[in-house]
Amino acid sequence: MNPIELEWQHLKKDELAGKMFDDELELAYAVIDGVQARGERRSFSTHRVKFNSTIYS
Repeated sequence: MNPIELEWQHLKKDELAGKMFDDELELAYAVIDGVQARGERRSFSTHRVKFNSTIYS
């Protein structure tokens, strides 16, 4: 299993479990918040990367 898969597993189990989302944007924000919360609890720094989506249009 890749390291990111293990993190995703914990994110789903610990941060997102039992929650319902109205749309993909709400889920995306919950994932961002969950990653940040996990990082803070484990004393890791997190950095959000934004990709330029216009190059893929």
